[in-house]
Amino acid sequence: MRNSITDIFFDLDHTLWDFEKNSALTFDLIFKKHGLPVDANDFIKQYAPINKAYWKLYREERVTKSKLRYGRLKDTFDSLRLDVEDHMIHLLSEDYITHLIDYNHLFEGVVEILEYLQPRYRMHIITNGFHEIQHRKLERSGILAFFEHIINSETVGVKKPNPLIFNAALKLAGVQPNCSLMIGDNLEADVQGAQGVGMQAIHFNSHSENKADGIMTIHNISELKLYL
Repeated sequence: MRNSITDIFFDLDHTLWDFEKNSALTFDLIFKKHGLPVDANDFIKQYAPINKAYWKLYREERVTKSKLRYGRLKDTFDSLRLDVEDHMIHLLSEDYITHLIDYNHLFEGVVEILEYLQPRYRMHIITNGFHEIQHRKLERSGILAFFEHIINSETVGVKKPNPLIFNAALKLAGVQPNCSLMIGDNLEADVQGAQGVGMQAIHFNSHSENKADGIMTIHNISELKLYL
């Protein structure tokens, strides 16, 4: 792989940017701001799988952005048997997006691996995250300068794993699929999506999910040195 790859495409959330940790800190802030007696850690345990399910629906064009933002909070409160009025859920939804970029923890070893890779490869981001905050996440976490191109699903008009977003990224970077590597946490959106257009892919399995047969897998981002 070291000899064949020229360009690396990273997912952002759950791959470089520690979404769960930053989300928990954000919820703790906005719950206190609005006087809600909710433990952020208890909330995030329920929220994480619900949010993941909503993002799958969003990728499949089965829910809108506004439905995702409202539904993931409403369903989490319902699962905790907390009665929170709709107007408060909408307010929390807006505050969450506003304050999420106040916290920019990266996974362990991210900066070090990007510094290792930068002299060897061109690097880019392909993200399904909301356009208005993804660039600021990269900037505020101090890693924006590592990447040449930021490809966002809202700008392209389709979401991973749709082949159009990968082809748009390859065209923008001016690179062939067989010289490109995608690294991400989501098997369907990142790995299978990239492989579908002829790219190589590595699964960042940070939550120790069942390993998929025939797919290169890492559990810590620093393990990329084994392949690159």
